[in-house]
Amino acid sequence: MIAQMRDIVAAELGPTATPEHPGGLAAALYAGRHVEFFNYGFADEATRRPVTSDTLFNLGSLRKPFDATLVALGTLRGELRLDDPLPKYLPELDGDYVRHVTVGELVAHTSGVLLPTDHPPWPNERFSRAQFIEMLNAWRPQAGEAPGRQRIYSHAGYVLLQLVLENCYRAPIATLLEQRILKPLGMTATSLPERGEDNRAVMDVASMQRVVQGYSDQGMAIGPIGNQQSYFDFPGTGQMFSSARDLSTFVTACIDGRSIDPHLREALRMTQHETFRVDGTFGQGMAWETVHLPDVTVVDKPGGLNNASGYLGLAPARRLGIVLLANRGEYPHEIARYRILPALAHLVAAHSG
Repeated sequence: MIAQMRDIVAAELGPTATPEHPGGLAAALYAGRHVEFFNYGFADEATRRPVTSDTLFNLGSLRKPFDATLVALGTLRGELRLDDPLPKYLPELDGDYVRHVTVGELVAHTSGVLLPTDHPPWPNERFSRAQFIEMLNAWRPQAGEAPGRQRIYSHAGYVLLQLVLENCYRAPIATLLEQRILKPLGMTATSLPERGEDNRAVMDVASMQRVVQGYSDQGMAIGPIGNQQSYFDFPGTGQMFSSARDLSTFVTACIDGRSIDPHLREALRMTQHETFRVDGTFGQGMAWETVHLPDVTVVDKPGGLNNASGYLGLAPARRLGIVLLANRGEYPHEIARYRILPALAHLVAAHSG
């Protein structure tokens, strides 16, 4: 059956990563304790460096499930509560709206808060921590938003969540991720580097040699190798970097975490649980989205920038998971949600029936 699965994945991915497409693609399939890797194209077209399973990609919003896992771990260990109001951790949040928002509403995108950094027209400036807090305190609902009443995807909400976690634990977010998730899972290739000159991740030479050059969907190189983007000018607000191999470890733990710490295993499951139903098809968990399709429920997280695309998809009931990492903007990751995972789930169901 693994060979059939591999054929399904390759048949869908191949046409999206031909020589006519910019950059390359690294993918990983987890199926019942078995992992298969797929690699296409170039990490850097100028040097013709090929993509491998160990190539490092900018994860964009694929960082969010990791931040959410820190929240879930904290609740399971009694270190914080989902119904804690934000001023418990950030007393300077005293705005009429934001002071009523809870940790759980931030992590599930139900706070209602949407800053100018979340949508076009995009700002031209970057904001300090103090300016960020000032924007939050000044924010007012535009269309009757109320904490916990709606799902509005918010990047700024997760930047705020970072500050909550850092103040709760008195440690930088990169340290928390490393100590509480990455190291326990053995994810040695995943990191949240600081931004240095040129908006470039601060990495050792060996790691930087594994990082992709990012491209637009039209093939224009965007930023230097190791490019990080943020509207916020304070530590920890850049993107994580990881490989398809390392993210396959994360996906494996999300679906089948038998060999890991029980708290961490439960935290990974907790983040996937749907806490807010958007409509008949879509729901929202802690960072993860749930998509109820006719034959399978997909739990997933897409992410992307103008020069990077990523996707993590799970079909927990069928013990399936997939990772897609592309070094170009606008990669059509929807094929994993609507075609690859449903086809794989159908195959598993047919064999198990």
